Amino acid sequence: MSPRNDPFGQYNFLIELDGVTSAGFTEVSGLNTESDIMEYREGNYIGGVHKLPGLIKFGQLTLKRGYTLNQDLWLWRKTTLEGATERRNGAIVLLDVSRQPTLRWEFFEAWVSKYEGPALNATTSEAAIESIELAFENLQLAE
Repeated sequence: MSPRNDPFGQYNFLIELDGVTSAGFTEVSGLNTESDIMEYREGNYIGGVHKLPGLIKFGQLTLKRGYTLNQDLWLWRKTTLEGATERRNGAIVLLDVSRQPTLRWEFFEAWVSKYEGPALNATTSEAAIESIELAFENLQLAE
């Protein structure tokens, strides 16, 4: 009998920025990469076109967390607003049920391309959430 291969829960993750680990983020999205498709017709071949990989593109990482007095994300965004963009490397680490690292996506040369403060609503008791979008230049699933 082979061991079970259950999927990991999406709620158990950590974020590292320049080697500093933070568990305070509530949501991460944008872990993606894609290639442009270049179509090439070969000579007088009438059966279709060849599809070749073109430029590689990386998505925008969106990180969300509950708003606190910690202004690190805003200060990082401020470097770009002031014309001195600060780039950082980081990782998204997925944990198993015993909180041990299982998968690690590493991103490189990231900078804050968008900052969004909390939406405020006096008729609800939800936490105030801030979010940032990170532009990055490479993404790897660490082995």
